[in-house]
Amino acid sequence: MKVIGYGDNVVDRYINKNIMFPGGNCINFAVYASKIGIESSYLGMFGDDREAKWIMHALEDLGVDYSRCRVEEGSVTERCDVSITDEGNRVFEAFDERENLHDIYVLDDDDIEYLKDFDLIHCSCYAEELSELPKLADMPGLCAFDFSEDDEYRTDEYLNQVCPYMDFTLFSCEGMSLEDREALAKKVHGLGVKYVLLTMGPEGQMFFDGNKFYEGQAKLIEAKDTMGAGDSFFTAFLMSLLKSGWNKTTPPTEDAINTAFEFAADFAANNCLVDGAFGYACEI
Repeated sequence: MKVIGYGDNVVDRYINKNIMFPGGNCINFAVYASKIGIESSYLGMFGDDREAKWIMHALEDLGVDYSRCRVEEGSVTERCDVSITDEGNRVFEAFDERENLHDIYVLDDDDIEYLKDFDLIHCSCYAEELSELPKLADMPGLCAFDFSEDDEYRTDEYLNQVCPYMDFTLFSCEGMSLEDREALAKKVHGLGVKYVLLTMGPEGQMFFDGNKFYEGQAKLIEAKDTMGAGDSFFTAFLMSLLKSGWNKTTPPTEDAINTAFEFAADFAANNCLVDGAFGYACEI
């Protein structure tokens, strides 16, 4: 079994502590899958700077293959500036607006053949790879996408550019009503996505398979750092389903879905006891 994260890489800079950590939705996915025991890879464009080298060091140390990644000469790694409260909650302060940010990773024919060897390909809204998603349409493996929580990624235009190419999608829906969550899941399913996961923070999770809604519960702990909480839950949920035999032609069973909820809740809770998305602190 092999999975790959395709898209973004960043450094999360904790400006109130003067340290930074490797991160980015697709990097986090690859790392968490590896921690769960699944062979994982990362495919993306790296900047040409100290930050990128630190991300690569972490991936190598954690056993995540990044051998097909490209480095864009003269470009810089994206930075996300955050503060961590005494309760361990992350507060986003600023997003990078520097010039010369590393470009998106454009898939060539060799990349397409390479991706066919994976059981699941994961991408996200923050990867900004919209132009490349149609190239994933005929993949033998599953394709997953994280829409996160921002409204700009829930417009009809954006959904229509992503959903036809995805088997599984995630939406962060904390604060949304039950009626709105169900309507969103049904809308996305109608656009071609077979499976929709919705997370609501401490209120738990919902999963829609096109026929039925399933519910999961969050595991509440005293968090040290909530960075990567959603990414870790999403990854663990997917990996649990894959281990149960879920694939393009075999839907997950109800038992497999309930097991995935429990496994992911435990994994995400434990990840909140780690500094950064998955550790590897470095001075800014």
